[in-house]
Amino acid sequence: MLRTHFCGELRPDHQGQEVFLSGWVHRIRDHGGLLFFDLRDRTGLVQVVASPADGEPYELARELGREYVVAVRGRVFLRSPETVNPKIPTGEVEVRPREIRLLNPSRTPPFEIEDQTETDELTRLRYRYLDLRRPVMMERLIFRHRVVRAARRYLEEQGFVEVETPCLTRSTPEGARDFLVPSRLFPGTFYALPQSPQLFKQLLMVGGLDRYYQVARCFRDEDLRADRQPEFTQIDLEMSFADEEDVMAVTEGMLAAVFREALGELLPLPFPRLSWEEALARFGTDRPDLRIPLEMRDLTAAFRQTALGVFSRALSGGGCVKGMRLPGGGRLSRRELDGLVEEARNLGAGGLAWAQIREGGEWHSPIAKFLSPEEREEATRLLEARPGDLVCFVAGPEREATGVLGALRPRLAEMTGLLPAGPRFAFLWVTRFPLLEWSEEENRWVSVHHPFTSPVEEEMEELETHPEGVHSRSYDLVLNGVELGGGSIRIHRRDLQERMFRLLGLSPEEAESRFGFLLEALEHGAPPHGGIALGLDRLVAMLSGATSIREVMAFPKTARGTCPLTGAPAEVEERQLRELGLYAVRAGKK
Repeated sequence: MLRTHFCGELRPDHQGQEVFLSGWVHRIRDHGGLLFFDLRDRTGLVQVVASPADGEPYELARELGREYVVAVRGRVFLRSPETVNPKIPTGEVEVRPREIRLLNPSRTPPFEIEDQTETDELTRLRYRYLDLRRPVMMERLIFRHRVVRAARRYLEEQGFVEVETPCLTRSTPEGARDFLVPSRLFPGTFYALPQSPQLFKQLLMVGGLDRYYQVARCFRDEDLRADRQPEFTQIDLEMSFADEEDVMAVTEGMLAAVFREALGELLPLPFPRLSWEEALARFGTDRPDLRIPLEMRDLTAAFRQTALGVFSRALSGGGCVKGMRLPGGGRLSRRELDGLVEEARNLGAGGLAWAQIREGGEWHSPIAKFLSPEEREEATRLLEARPGDLVCFVAGPEREATGVLGALRPRLAEMTGLLPAGPRFAFLWVTRFPLLEWSEEENRWVSVHHPFTSPVEEEMEELETHPEGVHSRSYDLVLNGVELGGGSIRIHRRDLQERMFRLLGLSPEEAESRFGFLLEALEHGAPPHGGIALGLDRLVAMLSGATSIREVMAFPKTARGTCPLTGAPAEVEERQLRELGLYAVRAGKK
């Protein structure tokens, strides 16, 4: 027997019991003959005290080093009051060994196994198996487990069935690039790793499963970004005979269950809902952070006859003037305000106009002298500005003006300390996105979400004539300004799906070649259905307070998409390539 208890479980109630513990030597201290070492496992650590009177256990303890793997048989004793350690759960007890067994020595680790480390991330990923021993990393993986467990339990209670979908499928390029896997048995052909289980979960609905979920592994060969991974996990679900409200209600219930179990918090339901248009109009983004109590207003009407050149030029060109009030911004220095102007320029605006509101409504601003008293008064009224506030303006095309002010919202809140005043977690549904958007690069319409998203029924007649005005039955879930996931009600009729493919520029032959299996399935009694996918890595990172999704994944890739631990991606042997009928162009060679 190597274990009867975990190290972190021992309490005063265990006094006098003989226990078997196993773990790693965390820290060693020699105090004038008495030898102390902390034994650590995933639950925590406990102090082991050996004295010369113990004989062989003491002699063996003297030979131990940090991160040695040992088993200890001993008895639990209460610590004396002056030696109690209130910083750890086991701080009232200690173990006096009767036997110590060395299970495996350890080389000196390249960094200390502590929560706080100055070691760079690349080194930590190179020795990830050591990094995972740090309590903070272990806690995050266990926290991730609790999140998944709570989600699974809730979905199963709601009648969902977990089904695994294939990881080797066919490439249906639409969106991000696929990871391709060559077939040895069928030379010249390729599988693709799934970007999502989208088509298979729709086929499960056609198959009558009714309610499906999966903790799904997904793969996207995207351009590298700081907090993206080429492989990631999502909580994926689909429902038959459901509309948008049904899917959103199930998602909210699942997240409420996760918050109760993983955080011990009650999540207010239902989440707020905003249409895509309203989100842009009020916050300048389709994923606003509702913890920030700042909204923009349209001031175009107030400056319609203005003599201020930057405003009048924007309005004469069909643009607008957007404004935002920053409570307490009147105390910002001129240097800070100049920094905001520069940030606005970097975001693509011609500049940023501002005014600090003084007592009596007086404007302290470089643009005040170019505006009439009526214009200043109307802008103050529309923005509900008060003495001590700052008001900011951006003029230009509507998408540009709202986008710039929206991007400045977090910065403005940070400058005046508004962000901490909001709730810790602020969820929001953004609905009714445009169905399509025009791609100048591809010279065609592309899907805002994906080509299987259903258009709003009352707008279907305009699909061919005014596609830019058609909205989708889609919904994104936003948490603290971050898109957590998205979903939609799907197209469940072949004729409508074929219309969508035509709008996207796919010929009937291309549509049949890529999606013929789906089109055929839709002819065999496909029910109305919809679903959603939530990014598990992102959810766990945000709930646990991690700064990166890499901190909540056991074996992540770097921001460059490499694995320092295994050396992936790596070259393969020529023999393997010949079996696949492939020729590789090596890096740096022509």
